[in-house]
Formats: sequence, structure tokens, C-alpha cells
Amino acid sequence: MSQYEINATRARSGSAVEINKVLKNTYMLLSLTLAFSALCAGVAMATNAPPMNIFMVLIGFYGLLFATHKTANSGWGLVCVFALTGFMGYTLGPILSFYLAMQGGSEIVMMAMGGTAAIFLGLSGYALVSKKDFSFLSGFLMAGFIVIIVAFIANLFLQLPALHLALSVGFMLFSSAAILYQTGAIINGGERNYVLATVTLFVSIYNIFISLLNLLTALTGND
Repeated sequence: MSQYEINATRARSGSAVEINKVLKNTYMLLSLTLAFSALCAGVAMATNAPPMNIFMVLIGFYGLLFATHKTANSGWGLVCVFALTGFMGYTLGPILSFYLAMQGGSEIVMMAMGGTAAIFLGLSGYALVSKKDFSFLSGFLMAGFIVIIVAFIANLFLQLPALHLALSVGFMLFSSAAILYQTGAIINGGERNYVLATVTLFVSIYNIFISLLNLLTALTGND
């Protein structure tokens, strides 16, 4: 074997080790943030926290998201990612209290949780097994983000039930594509920062869960 082949083999081996490390750290941090978010949601429910104003939610979410991206390469990135996921969990508490208080609400919440887990595990499993490059989804994600933002702002003023359901479907499709894109990026070496990868996957899971709550409520006639 030539020196070039030896160096190439070492490079591939080193790359594989780094990819596995990023993947392991991402799923470990994702598990911890999901647990922390659930704890914060439980605190909000136990204290009967009122629903937060939508503009406060948006300011808090995007502010913490910006801080996480800015500090992702330092120890503060971990602090910011827990602050972000904890904040999202706390805002989820009043929503869960609302659903659990309605007739058949506990079944809807459990179905949404099960559906979210099935979607995430299915998409992640497919990406891990197939090892496909999903970078082609970047254009769809950019266009989808713009469409969803415009529709979301419009619905703040119009409050149309049909648009609300369409947004839920849109968020599910967008978040599902984001899971494939992010997992594929890790596997193929395009993502080396597990903090940023965790944030993308967490937000996707959160959006799918909320969307399923809305869609299941509409399908069961409890809206």
C-alpha cells in the first residue's frame, strides 16, 4: 500500500470517528434537553402558569436561538441550549394544561407524543440506515420557512381555522424535512457542531408535537 493510500485510509477512519462522536453527542444532548424541557413544562403545569403572550414567546425563542448560534463553539453554547429548550418547555406547560382539561384531552396528548416519537425515530432511522445526502432539501427548507412565516403572521390577524390547520401540516412537513436534512448532514460530515444539531432536532420535535396536537384535536372534533 502506498503512502497516499495509507494517508487516505487514516483520513477516512478519522472522519468516521469524528462523525460518530458528533452523532453520539447530539443524541445524548437531545435526550437531556428533552428531559429538561419536560421538567420545565411540568413546573409550568404545577404552578398553573398562564399562557405566555405570543410576542413574548417569539422574542424569547429567537433571542435564545440567536444566543445559542453565537455561542455554539464555546461552553456557553450548552448553557444557551438548555435555556432555549427549558423556555420552550415552560411555554408548552399551559398548552398541555389546556388539552388535558378538555374531554378526551389526555388521549390526544398521548397520541401526539406517540406520533411524534414514531415520526422522529422513523425519519432518523431511515437517514442513519440509508446514509443518504439530504442536502437537496435545503431549497425546500428555505422556501418552506418563508411560506410558514408569512402564513403564521397572516393567521395572527385573520384567525382562520383552515389556515391554522394548514399551518400545522406545513410545520409537520417542514420539521420532518429538517430532521432528515440535519441527520444526513451529521452522517455525511456536513455538521460538526452537536449543539447546533441538537437545537435543530429539538425544535423539529417540538413543532411536530404541537402540530399533531392541533390536527388530532380537529380530527376528534374537540376544536
